[in-house]
Amino acid sequence: MTVLVPRVRRRTVLLVVVMVTLMLGLGLLGLCYGASWSSPGRVFAVLTGAEHSVVIRDWRLPRVLAGLVFGAALGVAGAIFQNLTRNPMGSPDVIGLDAGAYTGALVALTLLSGTSAQLALGSVLGGLVVAAAIYLLSFERGFSGMRLVVIGIAFNAMVTAINSWIVLRAELDVAIAAVGWNAGSLNGVGWADLGIPFSVIAVLLILMTTRAHAMHQASLGDAIAVTTGVGLDRLRLLMVLVGVGCTATVTAVAGPIAFIALAAPQIGRRLAGAAGVPLLPAALTGAVLLQGADLIAQMLLAPVALPVGVVSTAIGGCYLIWLLTKEVRRA
Repeated sequence: MTVLVPRVRRRTVLLVVVMVTLMLGLGLLGLCYGASWSSPGRVFAVLTGAEHSVVIRDWRLPRVLAGLVFGAALGVAGAIFQNLTRNPMGSPDVIGLDAGAYTGALVALTLLSGTSAQLALGSVLGGLVVAAAIYLLSFERGFSGMRLVVIGIAFNAMVTAINSWIVLRAELDVAIAAVGWNAGSLNGVGWADLGIPFSVIAVLLILMTTRAHAMHQASLGDAIAVTTGVGLDRLRLLMVLVGVGCTATVTAVAGPIAFIALAAPQIGRRLAGAAGVPLLPAALTGAVLLQGADLIAQMLLAPVALPVGVVSTAIGGCYLIWLLTKEVRRA
């Protein structure tokens, strides 16, 4: 045991260094790339205040930071629900939380004026309602992660159908905006859109970090968690609230960005060589995945920037096929 612990720590440190390097590299590329190329030297000059550029400072920089923070938030949300369900399929986009958050946002768009505050509140409430329904239905004679995943997939299908009905009944301009927003996009994200979401995500991530050890104990089994003094009911409630909060906050600003929450935790776990689904590798992997997907979305049909959700869905779909194939072979 004394030999294995340092090796795991070195691997984790190496993973953090590699991921942070990738994040910085992708971030620099995101600041340089656009309708007109900006040299790295000019980017550094703008960041240090030696030069002024509205394009770099007010257009590209918010988008890069949104990719970082939102990707990390989705990675953590996926890790939370995969630990909660003890199932690699247990992510917010698979079990219906993304769809629920989208329902809340659609209600704000169609019945209210659709302001940023209304979208945020509607997304959070929609995600919480669906999460509460799934959690309560899966809590029969004790909590079951597999039952939660199965019920969540069923809810995802039903809520998606409801969302389609709402869009079809909406006014044409609202329906067009809702369908475009549903693709998940960082196009047009500015500083005014990021202040409150970044603050909310920071509070949620700090809160979850304080319970990371308890979450790891719970992922090893209920018996082990109870013997180590973990209050499972309170912990699970906190995990659901933080996971829904992260998912809904991202959805309120960028729309439902699919598959980052599904793929990032498992990729991060394998890279870290961890037994459970640790939060830090999931967050770093989610940030890198969303940044990379957004750059691909900008470059694929340049000068037209695709919604990042199109690229993340394509990548995540391939990952999901691989995951299902692996699970079938294991069974």
